[in-house]
Amino acid sequence: MEATSIAFPGFTNLSATIGSRLLKRSLSSSVAVGGKQQPLSRLLKPTIHVCRNLGRGLNVRSASISRDAPVTTSSGLPLKEVPGSYGLPFFGAFFDKMAFYWTEGTPHYYENRMAQHKSTVYRMNTVPGPPFFPDPRVIVLLDQKSYRTLFDVDKVDKKDAFVGTFVPDVAFTGGYRVLAYLDPLEEKHTILKSFCFEILKSSGRRVFPEFHKALSEVFVQWETGLEKNGKVKFNEALSVGTVSFNFRALLNADPTDPDTKATLGKDAASIIKSWIIPQIIPLSVIRLPIFLKLALAPFIELLFHTFPMPYSLVKTKHQKIVAFFRENAKETLDMAEKQFGLDREEALHNLLFYTCFNAWGGINFLFPAIVSRLGSTSEEFQRELSAEVRKAIEDNGGLNPAALNSMPLVQSAVYEVFRTDPPVAYQYGRAKKDLIIESHDAAFQVKKGEMLAGYMPLAHRDPKVFADPEVFNPKRFLGEKGQKLVQYVIWSNGPQTETPSAHNKQCPGKDFITTIANLLVAEIYSTYEMLKADGDTLVSVKQVSVCRVILGHALERQFFSLKSCVGTCSSERNASGSWLSSG
Repeated sequence: MEATSIAFPGFTNLSATIGSRLLKRSLSSSVAVGGKQQPLSRLLKPTIHVCRNLGRGLNVRSASISRDAPVTTSSGLPLKEVPGSYGLPFFGAFFDKMAFYWTEGTPHYYENRMAQHKSTVYRMNTVPGPPFFPDPRVIVLLDQKSYRTLFDVDKVDKKDAFVGTFVPDVAFTGGYRVLAYLDPLEEKHTILKSFCFEILKSSGRRVFPEFHKALSEVFVQWETGLEKNGKVKFNEALSVGTVSFNFRALLNADPTDPDTKATLGKDAASIIKSWIIPQIIPLSVIRLPIFLKLALAPFIELLFHTFPMPYSLVKTKHQKIVAFFRENAKETLDMAEKQFGLDREEALHNLLFYTCFNAWGGINFLFPAIVSRLGSTSEEFQRELSAEVRKAIEDNGGLNPAALNSMPLVQSAVYEVFRTDPPVAYQYGRAKKDLIIESHDAAFQVKKGEMLAGYMPLAHRDPKVFADPEVFNPKRFLGEKGQKLVQYVIWSNGPQTETPSAHNKQCPGKDFITTIANLLVAEIYSTYEMLKADGDTLVSVKQVSVCRVILGHALERQFFSLKSCVGTCSSERNASGSWLSSG
Protein backbone atom coordinates (compact mmCIF):
# COMPACT_ATOMS: atom_id res chain seq x y z
CA MET A 1 0.00 0.00 0.00
CA GLU A 2 1.45 3.36 -1.04
CA ALA A 3 2.07 5.78 1.79
CA THR A 4 2.08 9.55 1.94
CA SER A 5 4.34 11.59 4.22
CA ILE A 6 2.96 14.52 6.17
CA ALA A 7 5.41 16.77 8.00
CA PHE A 8 4.89 18.36 11.40
CA PRO A 9 8.00 20.56 11.50
CA GLY A 10 7.24 22.58 14.61
CA PHE A 11 6.33 19.55 16.66
CA THR A 12 9.17 17.33 15.47
CA ASN A 13 11.85 20.00 15.92
CA LEU A 14 10.76 20.55 19.51
CA SER A 15 10.57 16.81 20.15
CA ALA A 16 14.01 16.23 18.66
CA THR A 17 15.59 18.95 20.80
CA ILE A 18 14.06 17.73 24.04
CA GLY A 19 14.72 14.08 23.19
CA SER A 20 18.37 14.72 22.31
CA ARG A 21 19.06 16.45 25.61
CA LEU A 22 17.34 13.73 27.64
CA LEU A 23 19.15 10.99 25.73
CA LYS A 24 22.59 12.54 26.24
CA ARG A 25 21.94 12.98 29.94
CA SER A 26 20.68 9.42 30.29
CA LEU A 27 23.53 7.82 28.34
CA SER A 28 26.17 9.67 30.39
CA SER A 29 24.90 8.05 33.58
CA SER A 30 25.94 4.61 34.84
CA VAL A 31 24.27 1.65 36.50
CA ALA A 32 25.53 -1.15 38.79
CA VAL A 33 25.93 -4.50 37.03
CA GLY A 34 27.44 -7.44 38.93
CA GLY A 35 28.69 -5.09 41.63
CA LYS A 36 30.44 -2.82 39.09
CA GLN A 37 29.35 0.53 37.64
CA GLN A 38 28.85 0.24 33.87
CA PRO A 39 28.13 3.17 31.46
CA LEU A 40 24.54 3.00 30.25
CA SER A 41 25.70 3.77 26.71
CA ARG A 42 27.74 0.54 26.58
CA LEU A 43 24.84 -1.57 27.81
CA LEU A 44 22.43 -0.05 25.26
CA LYS A 45 24.87 -0.10 22.33
CA PRO A 46 23.20 -3.06 20.54
CA THR A 47 19.77 -1.43 20.88
CA ILE A 48 21.07 1.94 19.65
CA HIS A 49 22.67 0.21 16.64
CA VAL A 50 19.37 -1.45 15.70
CA CYS A 51 17.47 1.82 16.09
CA ARG A 52 19.96 3.69 13.90
CA ASN A 53 19.54 1.13 11.12
CA LEU A 54 15.77 1.38 11.37
CA GLY A 55 16.01 5.16 11.39
CA ARG A 56 17.63 5.20 7.96
CA GLY A 57 14.30 4.17 6.51
CA LEU A 58 12.29 6.72 8.46
CA ASN A 59 11.76 10.45 8.08
CA VAL A 60 11.88 11.76 11.63
CA ARG A 61 10.18 14.98 10.50
CA SER A 62 7.10 13.27 9.11
CA ALA A 63 4.48 10.70 9.76
CA SER A 64 3.37 8.25 7.10
CA ILE A 65 -0.28 7.50 6.51
CA SER A 66 -2.17 5.45 4.01
CA ARG A 67 -3.84 7.18 1.08
CA ASP A 68 -6.99 5.56 2.39
CA ALA A 69 -6.84 8.04 5.26
CA PRO A 70 -7.75 11.71 4.67
CA VAL A 71 -4.83 13.89 3.55
CA THR A 72 -4.84 17.36 5.04
CA THR A 73 -3.49 20.69 3.82
CA SER A 74 -1.42 23.16 5.82
CA SER A 75 -4.66 24.79 7.00
CA GLY A 76 -5.88 21.47 8.38
CA LEU A 77 -8.61 20.89 5.79
CA PRO A 78 -8.90 17.46 4.17
CA LEU A 79 -7.62 17.37 0.60
CA LYS A 80 -10.29 15.85 -1.64
CA GLU A 81 -10.94 15.17 -5.27
CA VAL A 82 -13.31 17.70 -6.79
CA PRO A 83 -16.66 15.87 -6.81
CA GLY A 84 -18.98 15.72 -9.79
CA SER A 85 -18.85 14.46 -13.33
CA TYR A 86 -19.21 15.89 -16.82
CA GLY A 87 -20.92 12.78 -18.14
CA LEU A 88 -20.55 11.37 -21.62
CA PRO A 89 -19.11 13.67 -24.29
CA PHE A 90 -21.82 15.87 -25.82
CA PHE A 91 -24.72 14.02 -24.15
CA GLY A 92 -23.71 14.89 -20.58
CA ALA A 93 -23.40 18.56 -21.45
CA PHE A 94 -26.60 18.52 -23.51
CA PHE A 95 -28.73 17.04 -20.72
CA ASP A 96 -27.20 19.45 -18.20
CA LYS A 97 -28.04 22.27 -20.59
CA MET A 98 -31.68 21.19 -20.71
CA ALA A 99 -31.76 21.04 -16.91
CA PHE A 100 -30.27 24.53 -16.60
CA TYR A 101 -32.62 26.20 -19.06
CA TRP A 102 -35.82 24.23 -18.76
CA THR A 103 -36.32 21.67 -15.99
CA GLU A 104 -34.43 23.22 -13.06
CA GLY A 105 -33.40 26.79 -13.83
CA THR A 106 -31.38 29.02 -11.54
CA PRO A 107 -30.58 28.87 -8.69
CA HIS A 108 -31.92 25.30 -8.40
CA TYR A 109 -29.51 23.92 -10.99
CA TYR A 110 -26.63 24.86 -8.68
CA GLU A 111 -28.39 24.06 -5.42
CA ASN A 112 -29.42 20.57 -6.51
CA ARG A 113 -25.86 19.60 -7.43
CA MET A 114 -24.47 21.20 -4.30
CA ALA A 115 -26.82 19.00 -2.25
CA GLN A 116 -26.02 15.93 -4.34
CA HIS A 117 -22.25 16.29 -3.90
CA LYS A 118 -22.46 17.72 -0.37
CA SER A 119 -19.94 20.31 -1.50
CA THR A 120 -19.85 23.95 -2.56
CA VAL A 121 -17.07 23.08 -5.01
CA TYR A 122 -17.84 20.57 -7.74
CA ARG A 123 -17.53 19.78 -11.43
CA MET A 124 -20.39 20.49 -13.78
CA ASN A 125 -21.23 21.49 -17.33
CA THR A 126 -22.13 25.13 -17.74
CA VAL A 127 -24.17 26.80 -20.45
CA PRO A 128 -24.49 27.44 -23.33
CA GLY A 129 -22.65 24.24 -24.26
CA PRO A 130 -23.07 22.02 -27.31
CA PRO A 131 -23.38 21.84 -30.18
CA PHE A 132 -21.75 25.11 -31.27
CA PHE A 133 -20.32 26.69 -28.12
CA PRO A 134 -16.90 25.87 -26.59
CA ASP A 135 -16.03 23.32 -23.91
CA PRO A 136 -18.66 23.67 -21.14
CA ARG A 137 -16.69 21.85 -18.41
CA VAL A 138 -16.11 23.96 -15.31
CA ILE A 139 -15.40 23.67 -11.61
CA VAL A 140 -18.03 25.74 -9.85
CA LEU A 141 -17.33 27.72 -6.65
CA LEU A 142 -20.33 28.58 -4.49
CA ASP A 143 -19.07 29.63 -1.06
CA GLN A 144 -17.38 32.83 0.07
CA LYS A 145 -14.01 31.20 0.72
CA SER A 146 -13.53 29.35 -2.56
CA TYR A 147 -15.18 32.10 -4.64
CA ARG A 148 -12.38 34.53 -3.86
CA THR A 149 -10.01 32.49 -5.96
CA LEU A 150 -11.70 34.18 -8.92
CA PHE A 151 -10.45 37.58 -7.73
CA ASP A 152 -6.80 36.54 -7.52
CA VAL A 153 -5.23 37.45 -10.85
CA ASP A 154 -2.07 35.55 -9.89
CA LYS A 155 -4.12 32.36 -9.83
CA VAL A 156 -6.69 32.82 -12.58
CA ASP A 157 -6.50 34.05 -16.15
CA LYS A 158 -9.37 36.41 -16.99
CA LYS A 159 -8.59 36.58 -20.69
CA ASP A 160 -11.81 36.24 -22.71
CA ALA A 161 -13.68 35.02 -19.62
CA PHE A 162 -16.08 37.95 -19.20
CA VAL A 163 -19.28 36.09 -20.09
CA GLY A 164 -18.02 32.56 -19.54
CA THR A 165 -16.76 29.87 -21.84
CA PHE A 166 -17.51 31.75 -25.07
CA VAL A 167 -16.74 35.16 -26.54
CA PRO A 168 -19.37 37.07 -28.54
CA ASP A 169 -18.36 38.21 -32.01
CA VAL A 170 -15.87 41.08 -31.65
CA ALA A 171 -17.93 42.94 -34.24
CA PHE A 172 -20.21 43.87 -31.31
CA THR A 173 -17.28 45.92 -30.00
CA GLY A 174 -16.02 47.35 -33.27
CA GLY A 175 -13.54 44.55 -33.86
CA TYR A 176 -11.66 45.25 -30.61
CA ARG A 177 -11.20 43.14 -27.49
CA VAL A 178 -12.45 45.68 -24.97
CA LEU A 179 -11.28 45.98 -21.36
CA ALA A 180 -13.78 43.49 -19.93
CA TYR A 181 -12.20 40.67 -21.96
CA LEU A 182 -8.58 41.44 -21.05
CA ASP A 183 -6.46 39.82 -18.35
CA PRO A 184 -4.55 42.30 -16.15
CA LEU A 185 -1.26 40.96 -17.49
CA GLU A 186 -2.16 42.07 -21.01
CA GLU A 187 -0.49 45.35 -21.91
CA LYS A 188 -3.66 47.21 -22.90
CA HIS A 189 -5.47 46.37 -19.66
CA THR A 190 -3.69 48.96 -17.53
CA ILE A 191 -4.08 51.68 -20.15
CA LEU A 192 -7.77 51.04 -20.81
CA LYS A 193 -8.68 50.76 -17.14
CA SER A 194 -6.80 53.97 -16.36
CA PHE A 195 -8.78 55.62 -19.17
CA CYS A 196 -11.98 54.38 -17.53
CA PHE A 197 -10.93 55.80 -14.15
CA GLU A 198 -10.30 59.17 -15.79
CA ILE A 199 -13.79 59.18 -17.32
CA LEU A 200 -15.33 58.51 -13.92
CA LYS A 201 -13.19 61.18 -12.29
CA SER A 202 -14.19 63.82 -14.83
CA SER A 203 -17.90 63.05 -14.33
CA GLY A 204 -17.86 63.61 -10.55
CA ARG A 205 -19.47 67.06 -10.45
CA ARG A 206 -22.31 66.06 -12.74
CA VAL A 207 -23.47 62.95 -10.89
CA PHE A 208 -25.65 64.42 -8.13
CA PRO A 209 -27.48 67.14 -10.12
CA GLU A 210 -27.97 64.94 -13.19
CA PHE A 211 -29.26 62.08 -11.09
CA HIS A 212 -31.75 64.36 -9.37
CA LYS A 213 -32.94 65.66 -12.74
CA ALA A 214 -33.38 62.14 -14.11
CA LEU A 215 -35.22 60.85 -11.04
CA SER A 216 -37.55 63.85 -11.02
CA GLU A 217 -38.63 62.84 -14.52
CA VAL A 218 -39.00 59.21 -13.45
CA PHE A 219 -41.20 60.13 -10.48
CA VAL A 220 -43.49 62.20 -12.71
CA GLN A 221 -43.94 59.16 -14.96
CA TRP A 222 -44.64 56.91 -11.98
CA GLU A 223 -47.23 59.25 -10.52
CA THR A 224 -48.90 59.81 -13.89
CA GLY A 225 -49.17 56.06 -14.42
CA LEU A 226 -50.57 55.49 -10.95
CA GLU A 227 -53.18 58.22 -11.36
CA LYS A 228 -54.19 56.95 -14.78
CA ASN A 229 -54.07 53.17 -14.33
CA GLY A 230 -53.79 52.55 -10.60
CA LYS A 231 -50.44 50.83 -11.13
CA VAL A 232 -47.32 51.24 -13.22
CA LYS A 233 -44.39 49.11 -14.42
CA PHE A 234 -41.73 51.07 -12.59
CA ASN A 235 -38.78 49.95 -14.71
CA GLU A 236 -40.10 51.43 -17.95
CA ALA A 237 -39.61 55.01 -16.73
CA LEU A 238 -36.57 54.02 -14.67
CA SER A 239 -34.83 52.54 -17.69
CA VAL A 240 -35.33 55.67 -19.81
CA GLY A 241 -34.40 57.99 -16.94
CA THR A 242 -31.21 56.15 -16.08
CA VAL A 243 -29.99 55.99 -19.66
CA SER A 244 -30.35 59.79 -19.84
CA PHE A 245 -28.56 60.20 -16.50
CA ASN A 246 -25.77 57.81 -17.37
CA PHE A 247 -24.91 59.57 -20.62
CA ARG A 248 -25.29 63.07 -19.17
CA ALA A 249 -23.03 62.17 -16.25
CA LEU A 250 -20.33 60.37 -18.23
CA LEU A 251 -20.47 62.20 -21.58
CA ASN A 252 -22.38 65.40 -20.79
CA ALA A 253 -24.78 64.55 -23.64
CA ASP A 254 -28.29 63.11 -23.59
CA PRO A 255 -29.06 60.46 -26.24
CA THR A 256 -32.82 60.97 -25.76
CA ASP A 257 -32.69 64.72 -26.44
CA PRO A 258 -33.94 65.41 -29.98
CA ASP A 259 -31.60 68.40 -30.22
CA THR A 260 -28.48 66.33 -29.53
CA LYS A 261 -26.31 65.50 -32.53
CA ALA A 262 -26.87 61.94 -33.79
CA THR A 263 -29.61 61.56 -31.17
CA LEU A 264 -31.04 58.13 -30.45
CA GLY A 265 -34.35 59.72 -29.52
CA LYS A 266 -36.99 58.34 -27.21
CA ASP A 267 -36.01 54.79 -28.18
CA ALA A 268 -32.45 55.19 -26.84
CA ALA A 269 -32.92 52.63 -24.06
CA SER A 270 -34.41 49.99 -26.36
CA ILE A 271 -31.71 50.57 -29.00
CA ILE A 272 -28.96 50.04 -26.43
CA LYS A 273 -30.70 46.96 -25.02
CA SER A 274 -30.93 45.50 -28.52
CA TRP A 275 -27.12 45.71 -28.71
CA ILE A 276 -26.51 44.28 -25.21
CA ILE A 277 -28.95 41.36 -25.19
CA PRO A 278 -27.55 39.31 -28.11
CA GLN A 279 -24.17 39.22 -26.37
CA ILE A 280 -25.54 37.58 -23.22
CA ILE A 281 -28.74 35.83 -24.29
CA PRO A 282 -27.01 32.43 -24.67
CA LEU A 283 -26.66 32.49 -20.86
CA SER A 284 -30.23 33.54 -20.17
CA VAL A 285 -32.97 31.40 -18.69
CA ILE A 286 -36.15 32.49 -20.46
CA ARG A 287 -38.98 32.13 -17.97
CA LEU A 288 -42.31 31.15 -19.49
CA PRO A 289 -45.56 29.55 -18.30
CA ILE A 290 -45.41 25.77 -18.47
CA PHE A 291 -47.68 25.46 -21.51
CA LEU A 292 -45.52 27.92 -23.47
CA LYS A 293 -42.36 26.13 -22.36
CA LEU A 294 -43.55 22.90 -23.94
CA ALA A 295 -44.52 24.64 -27.15
CA LEU A 296 -41.63 27.07 -27.57
CA ALA A 297 -38.63 25.31 -26.01
CA PRO A 298 -37.33 23.80 -29.28
CA PHE A 299 -37.52 27.14 -31.07
CA ILE A 300 -35.89 29.07 -28.22
CA GLU A 301 -33.12 26.49 -28.03
CA LEU A 302 -32.48 26.74 -31.74
CA LEU A 303 -32.57 30.53 -31.85
CA PHE A 304 -30.81 31.53 -28.63
CA HIS A 305 -28.87 28.63 -27.09
CA THR A 306 -27.39 26.76 -30.05
CA PHE A 307 -24.87 29.19 -31.54
CA PRO A 308 -23.64 32.75 -30.84
CA MET A 309 -26.01 35.46 -32.01
CA PRO A 310 -24.83 37.05 -35.26
CA TYR A 311 -23.83 40.70 -35.11
CA SER A 312 -25.68 41.41 -38.35
CA LEU A 313 -28.98 41.36 -36.42
CA VAL A 314 -28.06 44.55 -34.56
CA LYS A 315 -25.52 46.12 -36.88
CA THR A 316 -27.74 49.05 -37.86
CA LYS A 317 -28.64 49.92 -34.27
CA HIS A 318 -25.06 49.51 -33.09
CA GLN A 319 -23.88 51.89 -35.78
CA LYS A 320 -26.38 54.48 -34.49
CA ILE A 321 -24.87 54.19 -31.01
CA VAL A 322 -21.37 54.48 -32.46
CA ALA A 323 -22.40 57.61 -34.39
CA PHE A 324 -23.74 59.17 -31.19
CA PHE A 325 -20.44 58.58 -29.39
CA ARG A 326 -18.41 59.82 -32.34
CA GLU A 327 -20.35 63.09 -32.35
CA ASN A 328 -20.76 63.67 -28.62
CA ALA A 329 -17.64 62.24 -27.00
CA LYS A 330 -15.02 64.20 -28.93
CA GLU A 331 -13.38 65.72 -25.85
CA THR A 332 -13.17 62.34 -24.13
CA LEU A 333 -11.72 60.71 -27.23
CA ASP A 334 -9.21 63.54 -27.61
CA MET A 335 -8.13 62.87 -24.03
CA ALA A 336 -7.80 59.14 -24.78
CA GLU A 337 -5.45 59.88 -27.66
CA LYS A 338 -3.34 62.56 -25.99
CA GLN A 339 -3.20 61.34 -22.39
CA PHE A 340 -3.24 57.57 -22.88
CA GLY A 341 -1.94 57.12 -26.42
CA LEU A 342 -4.98 55.09 -27.44
CA ASP A 343 -6.21 54.62 -30.96
CA ARG A 344 -9.31 56.81 -31.30
CA GLU A 345 -11.55 54.02 -32.60
CA GLU A 346 -10.43 51.61 -29.89
CA ALA A 347 -11.08 54.27 -27.26
CA LEU A 348 -14.53 54.93 -28.73
CA HIS A 349 -15.59 51.29 -28.54
CA ASN A 350 -14.25 50.91 -25.01
CA LEU A 351 -16.07 54.08 -23.95
CA LEU A 352 -19.25 52.77 -25.54
CA PHE A 353 -18.87 49.46 -23.70
CA TYR A 354 -18.15 51.16 -20.35
CA THR A 355 -21.14 53.46 -20.69
CA CYS A 356 -23.74 51.16 -22.18
CA PHE A 357 -22.85 47.61 -21.13
CA ASN A 358 -20.93 47.95 -17.87
CA ALA A 359 -22.54 51.01 -16.28
CA TRP A 360 -26.06 51.22 -17.68
CA GLY A 361 -26.42 47.47 -18.11
CA GLY A 362 -25.59 47.00 -14.43
CA ILE A 363 -27.92 49.81 -13.37
CA ASN A 364 -30.70 48.24 -15.41
CA PHE A 365 -30.43 45.05 -13.33
CA LEU A 366 -29.78 46.69 -9.96
CA PHE A 367 -32.27 49.56 -9.78
CA PRO A 368 -35.42 47.50 -10.38
CA ALA A 369 -34.23 45.13 -7.64
CA ILE A 370 -33.83 48.06 -5.23
CA VAL A 371 -37.33 49.39 -5.91
CA SER A 372 -38.91 45.94 -5.76
CA ARG A 373 -37.12 44.91 -2.56
CA LEU A 374 -37.68 48.14 -0.63
CA GLY A 375 -41.23 48.44 -1.92
CA SER A 376 -41.92 45.08 -0.30
CA THR A 377 -40.61 46.01 3.16
CA SER A 378 -42.79 47.06 6.08
CA GLU A 379 -44.35 50.50 6.46
CA GLU A 380 -42.45 50.91 9.72
CA PHE A 381 -39.09 50.31 8.06
CA GLN A 382 -39.84 52.64 5.16
CA ARG A 383 -40.86 55.43 7.53
CA GLU A 384 -37.59 54.92 9.38
CA LEU A 385 -35.70 55.06 6.09
CA SER A 386 -37.49 58.23 5.00
CA ALA A 387 -36.83 59.90 8.35
CA GLU A 388 -33.11 59.11 8.13
CA VAL A 389 -32.89 60.54 4.62
CA ARG A 390 -34.65 63.79 5.47
CA LYS A 391 -32.62 64.29 8.64
CA ALA A 392 -29.33 63.72 6.82
CA ILE A 393 -30.36 66.23 4.14
CA GLU A 394 -31.26 68.79 6.80
CA ASP A 395 -28.09 68.25 8.84
CA ASN A 396 -25.76 68.47 5.84
CA GLY A 397 -27.35 71.29 3.91
CA GLY A 398 -28.70 69.17 1.09
CA LEU A 399 -28.46 65.86 -0.70
CA ASN A 400 -24.71 65.86 -1.16
CA PRO A 401 -21.90 63.36 -0.50
CA ALA A 402 -21.76 64.30 3.19
CA ALA A 403 -25.49 63.66 3.55
CA LEU A 404 -25.23 60.37 1.70
CA ASN A 405 -22.44 59.25 4.04
CA SER A 406 -24.73 60.06 6.99
CA MET A 407 -27.33 57.46 5.99
CA PRO A 408 -26.24 54.12 7.49
CA LEU A 409 -29.70 52.59 7.09
CA VAL A 410 -29.75 53.51 3.39
CA GLN A 411 -26.28 52.05 2.95
CA SER A 412 -27.24 48.85 4.74
CA ALA A 413 -30.36 48.43 2.61
CA VAL A 414 -28.34 48.92 -0.58
CA TYR A 415 -25.69 46.41 0.50
CA GLU A 416 -28.46 43.93 1.18
CA VAL A 417 -29.84 44.37 -2.34
CA PHE A 418 -26.33 43.87 -3.72
CA ARG A 419 -26.20 40.68 -1.64
CA THR A 420 -29.54 39.23 -2.68
CA ASP A 421 -29.68 40.54 -6.25
CA PRO A 422 -26.13 41.11 -7.51
CA PRO A 423 -26.15 42.86 -10.90
CA VAL A 424 -23.52 40.38 -12.12
CA ALA A 425 -24.42 36.79 -11.30
CA TYR A 426 -21.44 34.96 -12.81
CA GLN A 427 -17.66 35.15 -12.67
CA TYR A 428 -15.19 33.05 -14.62
CA GLY A 429 -11.45 32.49 -14.78
CA ARG A 430 -9.05 29.82 -15.98
CA ALA A 431 -6.47 28.40 -13.57
CA LYS A 432 -3.03 29.80 -14.43
CA LYS A 433 -1.29 26.98 -12.57
CA ASP A 434 -2.04 23.95 -10.43
CA LEU A 435 -4.00 25.21 -7.43
CA ILE A 436 -5.34 24.10 -4.09
CA ILE A 437 -8.74 25.76 -3.64
CA GLU A 438 -10.27 25.72 -0.17
CA SER A 439 -13.92 25.87 0.77
CA HIS A 440 -15.04 26.11 4.39
CA ASP A 441 -14.94 22.32 4.75
CA ALA A 442 -12.33 20.92 2.40
CA ALA A 443 -9.52 21.61 -0.05
CA PHE A 444 -9.51 20.62 -3.70
CA GLN A 445 -6.75 20.24 -6.24
CA VAL A 446 -7.32 22.05 -9.54
CA LYS A 447 -5.12 21.59 -12.58
CA LYS A 448 -3.68 24.36 -14.72
CA GLY A 449 -6.04 25.30 -17.53
CA GLU A 450 -9.26 24.20 -15.84
CA MET A 451 -12.10 26.72 -16.04
CA LEU A 452 -13.49 28.01 -12.75
CA ALA A 453 -17.01 29.42 -12.53
CA GLY A 454 -18.69 31.27 -9.69
CA TYR A 455 -22.42 31.79 -9.19
CA MET A 456 -22.61 34.85 -6.96
CA PRO A 457 -26.21 34.62 -5.71
CA LEU A 458 -25.26 31.46 -3.79
CA ALA A 459 -21.91 32.81 -2.59
CA HIS A 460 -23.88 35.77 -1.24
CA ARG A 461 -26.12 33.32 0.60
CA ASP A 462 -23.29 31.46 2.31
CA PRO A 463 -24.81 30.34 5.64
CA LYS A 464 -21.38 30.24 7.27
CA VAL A 465 -21.09 33.99 6.71
CA PHE A 466 -24.65 35.34 6.70
CA ALA A 467 -27.29 34.45 9.28
CA ASP A 468 -30.67 33.63 7.70
CA PRO A 469 -29.17 34.10 4.24
CA GLU A 470 -32.45 33.57 2.39
CA VAL A 471 -34.11 36.45 4.26
CA PHE A 472 -33.94 40.00 2.89
CA ASN A 473 -32.82 41.96 5.93
CA PRO A 474 -32.20 45.65 5.09
CA LYS A 475 -30.64 46.22 8.53
CA ARG A 476 -28.12 43.39 8.14
CA PHE A 477 -25.12 45.69 7.66
CA LEU A 478 -25.80 48.09 10.54
CA GLY A 479 -23.51 48.44 13.55
CA GLU A 480 -20.10 46.98 14.21
CA LYS A 481 -21.13 43.42 13.37
CA GLY A 482 -22.86 44.54 10.22
CA GLN A 483 -19.85 46.50 9.02
CA LYS A 484 -17.70 43.39 9.34
CA LEU A 485 -20.00 41.70 6.81
CA VAL A 486 -19.47 44.35 4.13
CA GLN A 487 -16.28 42.60 2.99
CA TYR A 488 -18.44 39.66 1.91
CA VAL A 489 -20.45 41.78 -0.53
CA ILE A 490 -18.55 40.86 -3.69
CA TRP A 491 -20.80 41.92 -6.57
CA SER A 492 -18.01 44.04 -8.14
CA ASN A 493 -15.66 41.10 -8.78
CA GLY A 494 -14.00 41.85 -5.47
CA PRO A 495 -14.86 42.68 -1.86
CA GLN A 496 -16.82 45.89 -1.28
CA THR A 497 -14.11 46.95 1.18
CA GLU A 498 -11.36 46.84 -1.46
CA THR A 499 -10.43 49.35 -4.15
CA PRO A 500 -10.37 48.72 -7.90
CA SER A 501 -7.01 49.32 -9.55
CA ALA A 502 -5.53 49.16 -13.02
CA HIS A 503 -3.91 45.86 -12.03
CA ASN A 504 -6.95 43.89 -10.88
CA LYS A 505 -10.32 42.92 -12.37
CA GLN A 506 -12.54 44.62 -9.81
CA CYS A 507 -15.17 46.77 -11.50
CA PRO A 508 -13.73 50.26 -12.08
CA GLY A 509 -17.20 51.72 -11.50
CA LYS A 510 -17.70 50.02 -8.12
CA ASP A 511 -17.86 53.28 -6.19
CA PHE A 512 -19.89 55.00 -8.93
CA ILE A 513 -22.55 52.28 -8.90
CA THR A 514 -22.61 52.12 -5.09
CA THR A 515 -23.03 55.90 -4.88
CA ILE A 516 -25.91 56.13 -7.34
CA ALA A 517 -27.61 53.10 -5.76
CA ASN A 518 -27.57 54.98 -2.45
CA LEU A 519 -28.69 58.12 -4.28
CA LEU A 520 -31.65 56.24 -5.73
CA VAL A 521 -32.85 55.28 -2.26
CA ALA A 522 -32.23 58.80 -0.94
CA GLU A 523 -34.13 60.38 -3.85
CA ILE A 524 -37.06 57.99 -3.41
CA TYR A 525 -37.36 58.52 0.33
CA SER A 526 -36.85 62.27 0.19
CA THR A 527 -39.85 62.27 -2.15
CA TYR A 528 -42.00 59.50 -0.72
CA GLU A 529 -42.60 58.29 2.78
CA MET A 530 -43.53 54.92 1.43
CA LEU A 531 -44.07 52.94 -1.72
CA LYS A 532 -45.61 49.57 -2.39
CA ALA A 533 -44.32 47.28 -5.10
CA ASP A 534 -45.53 43.93 -6.33
CA GLY A 535 -42.75 42.36 -8.36
CA ASP A 536 -42.00 44.80 -11.18
CA THR A 537 -45.17 46.82 -10.60
CA LEU A 538 -45.57 49.89 -8.43
CA VAL A 539 -49.04 49.93 -6.90
CA SER A 540 -48.87 52.96 -4.60
CA VAL A 541 -46.70 55.77 -3.27
CA LYS A 542 -47.18 58.12 -0.35
CA GLN A 543 -45.71 61.50 -1.14
CA VAL A 544 -43.76 64.10 0.76
CA SER A 545 -44.55 66.70 -1.86
CA VAL A 546 -43.53 69.98 -0.21
CA CYS A 547 -40.04 68.66 0.54
CA ARG A 548 -39.64 67.55 -3.04
CA VAL A 549 -40.49 70.96 -4.48
CA ILE A 550 -38.10 72.83 -2.21
CA LEU A 551 -35.36 70.22 -2.68
CA GLY A 552 -35.72 70.50 -6.44
CA HIS A 553 -35.30 74.27 -6.43
CA ALA A 554 -32.32 73.96 -4.10
CA LEU A 555 -30.63 71.48 -6.41
CA GLU A 556 -31.14 73.71 -9.43
CA ARG A 557 -29.41 76.53 -7.54
CA GLN A 558 -26.82 74.03 -6.20
CA PHE A 559 -27.71 75.32 -2.77
CA PHE A 560 -29.53 73.38 -0.09
CA SER A 561 -31.36 74.57 2.98
CA LEU A 562 -34.04 72.23 4.24
CA LYS A 563 -34.30 73.37 7.85
CA SER A 564 -37.57 75.17 7.18
CA CYS A 565 -38.66 72.52 4.67
CA VAL A 566 -38.58 69.61 7.10
CA GLY A 567 -40.74 71.42 9.61
CA THR A 568 -43.21 72.36 6.89
CA CYS A 569 -43.40 68.79 5.65
CA SER A 570 -43.94 67.45 9.15
CA SER A 571 -46.89 69.72 9.76
CA GLU A 572 -48.44 69.53 6.29
CA ARG A 573 -47.86 65.89 5.42
CA ASN A 574 -51.37 64.84 6.35
CA ALA A 575 -52.80 67.56 4.14
CA SER A 576 -50.47 67.37 1.16
CA GLY A 577 -49.27 63.77 1.37
CA SER A 578 -51.54 61.32 -0.39
CA TRP A 579 -51.78 57.72 -1.47
CA LEU A 580 -51.79 57.14 -5.20
CA SER A 581 -52.93 53.56 -5.36
CA SER A 582 -54.93 51.01 -7.23
CA GLY A 583 -57.24 50.79 -4.24
